[in-house]
Amino acid sequence: MRVFVTGASGWIGSAVVPELIDAGHRVVGLARSEASAAALTAAGADVVRGTVDDLGVLRDTAAASDGVIHLAFKHDIAFTGDFQGAAEADRRAVDAFGDVLAGTHRPLVIASGVAGLTTGRVTTERDMPTIDGSPTSIRATTSQAALALAARGVRASVVRLSPTCHGEGDHGFLATLVATARAHGVSGYLGDGTNRWPAVHRLDAARLFRLALDKAPAGSVLHGVAEEGVTIRDIAEVIGRHLDVPVTSVDPADAAGHFSWLSGFLALDVTASHTLTSELLDWRPTHPGLLEDLDKGHYFTAPAA
Repeated sequence: MRVFVTGASGWIGSAVVPELIDAGHRVVGLARSEASAAALTAAGADVVRGTVDDLGVLRDTAAASDGVIHLAFKHDIAFTGDFQGAAEADRRAVDAFGDVLAGTHRPLVIASGVAGLTTGRVTTERDMPTIDGSPTSIRATTSQAALALAARGVRASVVRLSPTCHGEGDHGFLATLVATARAHGVSGYLGDGTNRWPAVHRLDAARLFRLALDKAPAGSVLHGVAEEGVTIRDIAEVIGRHLDVPVTSVDPADAAGHFSWLSGFLALDVTASHTLTSELLDWRPTHPGLLEDLDKGHYFTAPAA
């Protein structure tokens, strides 16, 4: 299968590409820079130059492909205050793919997240997002629009990822927590630290995207969740042990000053399961869990970039 992958050189995409190639697929990756193009070529993928805003490129490449995995998201502007702009660009891209793939019954797999779907209970694949008009709900409407493409003859599925997709080379949430602990000389958590994050190793997540491409039925919601919830205090304790710094509670009133942009995410209490996903696709996470991965030490070999 010729597979078009956006975000192919990103954190998840750079694991999805070799997963697809090892399974016998030919990959065409979207690259917005020379460095991304070089990385994709080195991984054995073909390259098309462009960004998620180049809708003509997206349409043409999708039309010439047997399936699409859409991972690109404008995190650079999302984390600097324009989440709405990033979410709107994502929606335009998914709509462009839907127009091209309608009636072909080819697969379209998009990435989303499990955070914020429910409170007070374990989130399952049957839970749907609340659409309330907020900027963050725009991305939820995109996942709903993707699922609705099943009625237009697209084998569309949504992979909802854990807040923490960990592994060696990660520069996301966990790496930011490590960098924050270094900077402040303490490994912090909010309140009593009992709030939780689901987690998945990026290599397990990559395998799930490949399985979704290969065989997920149209309209499937899948959970890239290996662990239902790991407490933030447990995470802080591993970080404190490796950095040899105290582990301490941070008053929620001081969260923004201590954790910066990460403070809102640290306040979340999210649990999610992958039971239905495993039953549907026989997906069984096999790589280290979050705390075990942290204990391997690679998050602490150098300051996070």
